[in-house]
Amino acid sequence: MDSYEVVLLGAGLIVLLSAWLPVKLADRPLSLPIVLVAIGAAVFSLPVGFSPDVETQGEWFERAAELGVLVSLMGAGLKLDRPIGWRSWSTTWRLLGIGMPLTIALITGLGLAAGLPIGAALLLGAALAPTDPVLAADVQVGEPTVGEDEAPATGDPDEDEDEVRFSLTSEAGLNDGLAFPFVYAALALQESEGRITWAGVADWLATDLVLRLALGVAVGWLVGKALSRMMFPARRHLGLAETATGFVSLAATLLAYGAVEAVHGYGFVAVFVAALTIRSAERGHTYHAVLHNFAEEIEQLLVVGLLVLLGGALVSGLLAGLDAAGIAVALACILIARPLACRVALIGSPATTRERRTIAFFGIRGIGSIYYLAYATTSHDFDQPDRVWAMAAFTVLLSILVHGVAATPAMHRLDRFRDRRAAARAGAWSETSITRPSN
Repeated sequence: MDSYEVVLLGAGLIVLLSAWLPVKLADRPLSLPIVLVAIGAAVFSLPVGFSPDVETQGEWFERAAELGVLVSLMGAGLKLDRPIGWRSWSTTWRLLGIGMPLTIALITGLGLAAGLPIGAALLLGAALAPTDPVLAADVQVGEPTVGEDEAPATGDPDEDEDEVRFSLTSEAGLNDGLAFPFVYAALALQESEGRITWAGVADWLATDLVLRLALGVAVGWLVGKALSRMMFPARRHLGLAETATGFVSLAATLLAYGAVEAVHGYGFVAVFVAALTIRSAERGHTYHAVLHNFAEEIEQLLVVGLLVLLGGALVSGLLAGLDAAGIAVALACILIARPLACRVALIGSPATTRERRTIAFFGIRGIGSIYYLAYATTSHDFDQPDRVWAMAAFTVLLSILVHGVAATPAMHRLDRFRDRRAAARAGAWSETSITRPSN
């Protein structure tokens, strides 16, 4: 066989394995991403004639990771049953408005302490702070609840999705887009050699933070609204929902992203908002499950390739710039920065203490981090890019290992706690109703 046939054979085996392994690993402290990274490392340790290199192939890594995040964002938005609201999403707003900036600040400080210049340190913080929507399936909500017999979501955490899974899913859907202003700040600092001016800060606040975010929300809502009317028109037989074609979710992803990028808004935000808008229309319709399932399958295919290539890049020199300070930064990112920042953000939230600990711990990093680093380092010359990549890649690797092993047992314990609490609440209500005197 020639090399092309070998690649096809290997790709077929890996894709088949990725479909079969989740069933075998469902109740075990091991995740599919761990296996795929290990396969990539093993394959590219052999003399295969090709080595994934983020420096020479950075633009390719950027585009592949970008598509993986986009499809994941559409799937995340489509599976959220809880309607968006200030109170019902209060935990999410805390994670985004307080937890994420604190995490970026802490990781930036760690980067500075490790000897990185301010621009590179902020880039590291912006890339590693967001909870990744691609690799967090083990701690996210399941498929959208649909069907005529299903009760609509109320926004009550005790009646709809549990608070941990909902918060991690909704956070992951929004914070990838919200990391972009900080990436742009890192690019500006790099260009100005670390000099900060009032004019620069004002321009960043007005353009990168407010305007582009507003464009992302507005365009995403408009695209989602237009597609919702095409899916669920007044005359049902004329709607896209009647076709039961799942690839419309891919069309929605590309339309929302392309439209907002054309006006220089945040595409990641637009895709997630479009997904939420579509989900809010005819919430109980089974077509939402069709759209979500197609997006999830496309996401899984993309993730397979990306994680195998990541494993190959790790053994092909991506960790060459890693030193003791970089290892310490990676450990602190996972064990200190994210948990500490989110515990502060969740003070006073409706979640229980156990739920707060779980939410704060599972800040899974992965494909989104690769995208941001590839985007920044291919478009600008950063100081010490090898060290930044090595720190980020080692953090991603540790996150895949630590969070992948911990996710299943942690969520099982949380489910048992939730079930006991619900049973106790039901028993207390039953006892009260029995002993209450009749009028």
